[in-house]
Amino acid sequence: MADRIDLTAKLKQYFGFDNFKGNQEAIIENLLAGNDTFVLMPTGGGKSLCYQLPSLLMEGTAIVISPLIALMKNQVDAMRNFSEEDGVAHFINSSLSKSAIEQVRVDIVSGKTKLLYVAPESLTKEENIDFLRGVKISFYAVDESHCISEWGHDFRPEYRRIRPIINKIGRAPVIALTATATPKVQHDIQKNLGMADAKVFKSSFNRPNLFYQVRPKTDNVDKDIIKFIKNNEGKSGIIYCLSRKKVEELAEILVANGIKALPYHAGMDSATRTENQDAFLMENVDVIVATIAFGMGIDKPDVRYVIHYDIPKSLEGYYQETGRAGRDGGEGQCITFYTNKDLQKLEKFMQGKPIAEQEIGKQLLLETAAYAESSLCRRKVLLHYFGEEYLEDNCGNCDNCLKPKKLVEAKELLLTVLEAIKAVKEKFKAEYIIDVLLGRETSEIQDHLHDDLDVYGSGVDQEERVWSAVIMQAVIAGYLEKDVENYGILKITDAGKKFMKHPVSFKVVTEDSEDEEPEEMPVKTGAACAVDPALFSMLKDLRKKMAKTLNLPPYVIFQDPSLEVMSTIYPITIEELQNIPGVGAGKAKRYGKEFCELIKKHCEENDIERPEDFRVKTVANKSKLKVSIIQSIDRKVALDDIAVAKGIDFNELLDEIEAIVYSGTKINIDYFLNDVMDEYHLEDIYEYFKESETDSLEEAINELGNDYTEDEIRLVRIKFLSELAN
Repeated sequence: MADRIDLTAKLKQYFGFDNFKGNQEAIIENLLAGNDTFVLMPTGGGKSLCYQLPSLLMEGTAIVISPLIALMKNQVDAMRNFSEEDGVAHFINSSLSKSAIEQVRVDIVSGKTKLLYVAPESLTKEENIDFLRGVKISFYAVDESHCISEWGHDFRPEYRRIRPIINKIGRAPVIALTATATPKVQHDIQKNLGMADAKVFKSSFNRPNLFYQVRPKTDNVDKDIIKFIKNNEGKSGIIYCLSRKKVEELAEILVANGIKALPYHAGMDSATRTENQDAFLMENVDVIVATIAFGMGIDKPDVRYVIHYDIPKSLEGYYQETGRAGRDGGEGQCITFYTNKDLQKLEKFMQGKPIAEQEIGKQLLLETAAYAESSLCRRKVLLHYFGEEYLEDNCGNCDNCLKPKKLVEAKELLLTVLEAIKAVKEKFKAEYIIDVLLGRETSEIQDHLHDDLDVYGSGVDQEERVWSAVIMQAVIAGYLEKDVENYGILKITDAGKKFMKHPVSFKVVTEDSEDEEPEEMPVKTGAACAVDPALFSMLKDLRKKMAKTLNLPPYVIFQDPSLEVMSTIYPITIEELQNIPGVGAGKAKRYGKEFCELIKKHCEENDIERPEDFRVKTVANKSKLKVSIIQSIDRKVALDDIAVAKGIDFNELLDEIEAIVYSGTKINIDYFLNDVMDEYHLEDIYEYFKESETDSLEEAINELGNDYTEDEIRLVRIKFLSELAN
């Protein structure tokens, strides 16, 4: 097995990154050791790397089973771009001619091909099975593995045949990957792929840079969307609609309003679909209007907004689709237009399907409606759905947290709900409990004789939405749980039973009933911004020109974050360029020359002094975060806002800033100090450091006493070091 140093070196060599993200390294080590591996990682978390890197390091060819032709082509292009050998990656699917398939086979047999992408349908063909039996398989990767489960949002029956085919071809480790899986779906995947003993790697589903907003869907929805796009001119965006007809109509309306947009749906012929998708990837159009047929695995890192014209059928679908925004860690706005009428339409679509399927579909819809109608933090609701606890009360980056609604005491209301659930013996779903509380005369209630219960009609003094809010928030607080196996029947947890005996305060947010006009919310993002915007713009133009000549999507050459760092530290040689995050040796050699020449010329024409010291100390120190913090400080972003945008706490941010000034880089945080500190405190602490023989924090705290907080002392010490030491 490759040791840790090897892996990091190989990551830098092939992909240009200095560090692994999250669980990537542990996942790769587990796979290299020959173990089955289950990976649950949000979109943008770097799933593909978990099988791309090991495929380059292991003997034989890795088979990646993937659901979409577009996704395969995209990933094969990206892999070839990282390597100097075009045969390193191939795909086999129905779009290839016989002679093309023959070439793929020649490359595999010769040992050139490390990654082979196949659709499950192609894998089942006897001639492919026979051929692959004679090939050394390093491992199997099942991408988008949630397609196995009918509880997943993208169920594909052919995915259920993967395990028997693997057994036919020959056993090798299996890595299953998905960006969205509830605990129920996760269990389904492992059971179906026969990998119950697989080591599970579960990353947080939280994407701090994504801003979530739900707006009421009015008759002006087209106008709202046009206004939003015009306010975000030149940025890439995806708009999802449920029907093909709406996709066509909306794309036409956008074009008529001077917006570069194209449609995409499964009803179009495949050549047009590919053409439209490529136009979006190559940045010839800004907006793609699509059904959910578009986007699975589309590796465009700089989609800046995802708009849902219609509410999606499930929260998994919603999470996956919104997850296509801001994959590079930059700005990602997720805006959904919601009206209850859309849910009724979706329920009608389900009629005629088998009863069990209708029940599953209805349950998923109810979860989506609860999310859209909730006044709780959107992040909290989403992460809870995926089995993850989010402990912050305010995420600072969704509409409900930026404009919090009033909390009301609901201890008595929760008791009423728990009594009702207990009275019907924990055998019914939320809608039924609400019907009982409101004293509705439904045939189901009468059949069960529940209109004779004491709790029947005990909640008539509250509106239905209040009871919905109480139940939903009680589930998130852990007093109730939904039995997923039984379509969402409500059960009282141990915490709920304890609450019934000893009630404590329970505050909930209830909706403001009147629909407010949607407003543009201030969006906090994890986006960095180039220190030299003129150079950044020139580098983007060069990238676009090069992309056109090479017929590649611009981001395949260099991603935005790499260009931002180039515009901050001005690399002018290929060696310096390789220190930039996301620039591997292969990329630097392929594309670097023109970028270095442009930067050098820009520096000479504008008498720019390149920060030599800083370049060596921080980029070689593998710190994209530090570069990004310096950029934010240059733009005078409040330090607490920087911490929120970067997803770190304030103390961690101060650690990073201290490391920056200790490495000899000068920064100016006066704009923040003047805002948050008493000027006399500032002067006193500054004087102390001027006279002190040490910069020790402990000594400063002891010497200055309790009148000053630790944060104040640290902030002034940063100012002092930056001004005098540097």
